[in-house]
Amino acid sequence: MATSTLKIAAIPGDGTGPEVTAEALKVLDAVSSIDAFAYDVEMLDWGGDRYLKTGEIIPEGGLDLLRSKHAAFLGAIGHPDVAPGILEKGLLLELRFKLDQYINLRPVKLLPGVETPLAGRGPQDIDFVVVRENTEDLYCGVGGFLKKGTPDEVAVQQAIYTRKGCERCIRWAFDYTRKRNSPKKTLTLVAKTNVLTFGHDLWWRTFQEVAKEYPDVKTDYNHVDACCMWMVKNPDAYDVIVTTNMFGDIITDLAGILQGGMGVAAGGNLNPDKGGVSMFEPMGGSAPKYTGQNVINPIAAINAMAMLLEHSGHPKSGARIDKAVAHVTGTKMKSQAAGKMGYGTREVGDLVVAALQ
Repeated sequence: MATSTLKIAAIPGDGTGPEVTAEALKVLDAVSSIDAFAYDVEMLDWGGDRYLKTGEIIPEGGLDLLRSKHAAFLGAIGHPDVAPGILEKGLLLELRFKLDQYINLRPVKLLPGVETPLAGRGPQDIDFVVVRENTEDLYCGVGGFLKKGTPDEVAVQQAIYTRKGCERCIRWAFDYTRKRNSPKKTLTLVAKTNVLTFGHDLWWRTFQEVAKEYPDVKTDYNHVDACCMWMVKNPDAYDVIVTTNMFGDIITDLAGILQGGMGVAAGGNLNPDKGGVSMFEPMGGSAPKYTGQNVINPIAAINAMAMLLEHSGHPKSGARIDKAVAHVTGTKMKSQAAGKMGYGTREVGDLVVAALQ
């Protein structure tokens, strides 16, 4: 439901994150004027620079601050002077878990004018969605080392699945498939039931039981390795995919390349429950080598802002941005690659703003 003032927390983050965030906010400002809604953005300096100065990733009271907002926007995290895993676990995973953002939503749509590595395929062929469980699996951090640093070292990492976690993700995916504007109306479970015979058996049984409540939605199943093959061979066969946290992490990167690369791919970490706070982000990394050069593609960040509006009570504004982006990619941009777009980062943002009308 639309609110009188849409309250957003923006975390520009590291590297080129602030640059693409600026363009997303530029588009937000323009569309809010056109569609006459009020918004407020609080900028947060969470990321690598703050961590290096203070040793702090999320400051005290930070989670409560986010809970006071309607949504969060994340530009990118990843700093060359911070060891891998520190920011990813301390910021991204921490927010997903503590804010219970149990749905990771990844639209996979080939835009006009964007090249896919799949020969002979166009926008009519690549238009599906991956719904990834976002708070369980191997990402729970259960495990440890024995005899670390010795020739006898043992490392254990355990995957955790709960009936509640599986069911709420699967049920949300069925609801989403039912509402999605697609003639296929098909939800495909992607797992590995022939090998992971405990945790993925839980996923399989839960999927079958929930499916009985959605007779209007067709169901299918793929082993994850087969899904990777069919996603390349027949991407048009998919409508909505629901999958586990780890498998979703992997197949959405494959899907991102199919839709033209991380320069256009956006996603949402959703807590769809009443009062829940969701976070939206471009899927590309912080790309520190391009920082300050005005060459990084902001389309993914702008797409993420469209998703934020769609899921925060302003679906018409989100759709308006989607239409403007498709116009720009289809008629203006030469490439999605950094430095090869034919325009700079700021100029692409300006083009989308102009196309909003």
